[in-house]
Amino acid sequence: MSGTTTIRLTLIAPAGGRDLREARFSGDGPVDPAALARAAGAGAALRGTFPRGTARWVVSPSHRCRATADALRGPAPDAAPAPGPPPEEVPALAGPDMGRWRGRTLAEVSAEDPKALVSWLSDPAAAPHGGESLLSLRTRVGAWLDTTRDAERAFGIGRLVAVVEPDVVRAAVAHALDLPAPAFRRLDVEPLGAVELTGRSGRWNLRVARALD
Repeated sequence: MSGTTTIRLTLIAPAGGRDLREARFSGDGPVDPAALARAAGAGAALRGTFPRGTARWVVSPSHRCRATADALRGPAPDAAPAPGPPPEEVPALAGPDMGRWRGRTLAEVSAEDPKALVSWLSDPAAAPHGGESLLSLRTRVGAWLDTTRDAERAFGIGRLVAVVEPDVVRAAVAHALDLPAPAFRRLDVEPLGAVELTGRSGRWNLRVARALD
């Protein structure tokens, strides 16, 4: 494959569940059955954009991302397992380490430690919870993105699907477009929201629009 081949990377946020609805830091509870059914339906359309078994799938190391990826990949038409290797868990695509806030809701932290929360919300480099700052998350995810782009021959035809935590989607887009640090919080990511990046010639582009069918 030529060194100028374009990598197409589709980033997909996990299907919804109670932890996402409650804005629970680093929550990884079960995904709603209805949300998984929606993912299975969306997966049929997604898989129609590339031949079955030709895309590489990776996931954040979380239950909800693995479950969502399994639903999106779906069974083959003959009910056999989905073709190709199972999704690979990538530690570099884990959600941020929220330290002592892990498992707590935004409302709980706001009530118990409002000054720390204000610091975290206003400064991307702050980590008052004792874990990982959002700036560190962006650096980690960005390093994975650029390594992936520059090693494009490892991915066959260059098609990659990543089911990752919402903050990882934000970090990837912010890095790909070299956005200022405060822009991270202005990127809204809904459950099963998808973003497509294309990587070529040492840079990433964001695909912002498709022609209507």
